[in-house]
Amino acid sequence: DQGATKVALDLRNNPGGFLSIAESIVDEFLEDDKLILFTKNKKGKIEKSYATKKGDFEEGHVFVLINENSASASEIVAGALQDNDKGTIVGRRSYGKGLVQREMALGDGSAVRLTVSRYYTPTGRSIQRSYENGNRDYYDEYFDRLDSGELLSPEKIKVNDSLKFKTPKGKTVYGGGGIIPDIFVPMDIGMENETIDHMLRRGVFSNFVFKELDQDRDYYEGVTPEDFIENFVVSDDIVVRFQEHLYRLLNRNITFVAYNEEVKLYIKATLGEQLYDRNVFEKIIGKRDEMIEEVIKLSKGE
Repeated sequence: DQGATKVALDLRNNPGGFLSIAESIVDEFLEDDKLILFTKNKKGKIEKSYATKKGDFEEGHVFVLINENSASASEIVAGALQDNDKGTIVGRRSYGKGLVQREMALGDGSAVRLTVSRYYTPTGRSIQRSYENGNRDYYDEYFDRLDSGELLSPEKIKVNDSLKFKTPKGKTVYGGGGIIPDIFVPMDIGMENETIDHMLRRGVFSNFVFKELDQDRDYYEGVTPEDFIENFVVSDDIVVRFQEHLYRLLNRNITFVAYNEEVKLYIKATLGEQLYDRNVFEKIIGKRDEMIEEVIKLSKGE
């Protein structure tokens, strides 16, 4: 409604959801009767899904951000747009989950999910990774990617030439293990620090910031979100208090010499979220987000 000609879909770390929602999202970008995906069960029965209506963004350009944790419905969106030569896929190879599951209710109130078919992208790609070596190898593949260097270099991505496909405009795409992006962006080692990731998952930043604001919320009175994003600086004193908070929580001293700036960034982003909203958090993190920076460059034609 505001005249945007380019849009970005951030599907990083998105484990998926309902197939119907993924189809409706793709439908906004594709012209009528364009194939979105098809499913095939073990008996060979095929069901196809097509774009059905005038989408809100059929004329614009879309960038889709994916990484190694983008799975299932997220991959449906990325694969459908890539195979229809609609937009640009940016990031790293996605997870590789292409199974359709149906929930079956049991008599005791519990339920079991049964795999009933596989889904395929418009060119005929199955993006399901092999699980013939068992569950452990399947779920440990992230560490294989890390060890092989795939998360840092596109040359390390293993492709199977027998699973090579062509889009309508002649672009080569591969099946058999996730969606490979058109533009590769390596993992930012600093931003993916395991210690920071652990603290985020445990809610350490949120807990610390809650206590900080409880003691001194008046300090931020009258500060607009825009001013906070552009001008607020996390002081070394705040970092010291954060370290003291960690010591009380974990009963151990932790220093941040190697990634002090990342700690400050997440403290600021969490402050912004609790003072204003999640959008402020995303904007602050986005300032250090190499994938977002790459999309901005691409959108400007750089």
